[in-house]
Amino acid sequence: MTTTAELAEFAGDVSYDSLSSDVREELKKRVLDSLGIGVGAMGAEPVDAVGATVTEFGHGGPCRLWGREETVPPAQAAMYNTALTRYLDFMDSFLAPGETPHPSDNIASVVACGEVAEASGEELLEGIAVAYEIQGELAWNAPVRDRGFDHVTHTVISAAAGAGTVLDLSSDQLRNAIGIAGTAHNALRVTRTGGINEWKGIASANAARNAVYSVLLARNGMEGPVDLFEGQKGWKEVVSGAFEVDLDPGCEHVFDTMTKRYVAETYAQSAVEGIIELTERENLDHEDVAAIRLDTFAGAKLIIGGGEGSRYEVETKAQADHSLPYMLAAALVDREMTNTAYESQQIRREAVQSLLRKVTVEEDPELTARFEDGEMPAHVEVELTDGTVHRVEKDAFGGHPTEPMSWAQVEGKFRTMTGARYDEARQTDVVETVRNLEDYDVADLVALLE
Repeated sequence: MTTTAELAEFAGDVSYDSLSSDVREELKKRVLDSLGIGVGAMGAEPVDAVGATVTEFGHGGPCRLWGREETVPPAQAAMYNTALTRYLDFMDSFLAPGETPHPSDNIASVVACGEVAEASGEELLEGIAVAYEIQGELAWNAPVRDRGFDHVTHTVISAAAGAGTVLDLSSDQLRNAIGIAGTAHNALRVTRTGGINEWKGIASANAARNAVYSVLLARNGMEGPVDLFEGQKGWKEVVSGAFEVDLDPGCEHVFDTMTKRYVAETYAQSAVEGIIELTERENLDHEDVAAIRLDTFAGAKLIIGGGEGSRYEVETKAQADHSLPYMLAAALVDREMTNTAYESQQIRREAVQSLLRKVTVEEDPELTARFEDGEMPAHVEVELTDGTVHRVEKDAFGGHPTEPMSWAQVEGKFRTMTGARYDEARQTDVVETVRNLEDYDVADLVALLE
């Protein structure tokens, strides 16, 4: 039976020494990846709205808002800094058959509480490892998407566990924190259905804030419903259905987490990579394209292919990065998929708007079965006006767990994302601090995030 006691006991069993060198390396990659994405999102309008909100009535506290001068209490820092790491939709993803959350949504919560605790780099890695493992187990065993809940419903629990770990809460305190977080903060799937708006990129930041606040309440003596999962009208009955978890103190679920190569929704990665390869191989001109056909798996069709609302009316970034027709059209026109594709003038281009309406997306049950076996398949056909058909088939993409990014590739992504803000020396300082996190404290890392 999955209980708050089981989660708290697991968190207590995780230590730096329980993590293999490979797990530590992968966790550090996720930290560096998240920091780079966060720096790249600085100045984005929705992120600035969060920044204005968390500082509106004054500031001051133990935690730094990344890229800003203000310091704030930890819950506010968790919200703002998570908004940075999540907003661009360039973050990591855990690939489970019925749910695809983003474990990097936990990192800023653990960092904020690490600042409060004056934690070491080793302690930071412990907290992040706890969060990644719990997020992975919930995604795999307790998917909530089809029951109408958003995946950040998992995040508030995993982030609370990770943040509570780095704050060194007692087992009873951590049970209370998880009980408060999981009872009070269950987000609805409407965030990602129908006409998508900017809350899509901020919902996990709200979950991060709620997780940290739950942890602080528990640390100060607040009792929570520790029968969160199994209790009458509890999480299993209302939110998830029955499930069990098998939590590993080695925290190897980080290996099941993909890193994005393209600025695109998780399930679009293989298709985007495929159409770019096809366009370059055949030297395609968008003016010669009569049709683009994508066969994909059920989750991709549901979320970004039209299963939860039309994906052909694309006017904003939030709509564009959750529209397979848009992403395939833009990738063919540009032969790349970067942040530039989501600028207003790029979205409105006639070439892209015309081409996206020539895209059809269909689910192939065979590809769904392959996805559930660990692949991310995509079959793309481009038909030209002269009747010629070009085809590409993908099983995965660069950054998928079967083709993980190397440290050098993650570092390259970090430098690309931060080049407009940091000089080479500052970039190197951040890279080396993360690479050797055991030799630093959380404060050393945060001090670099100007």
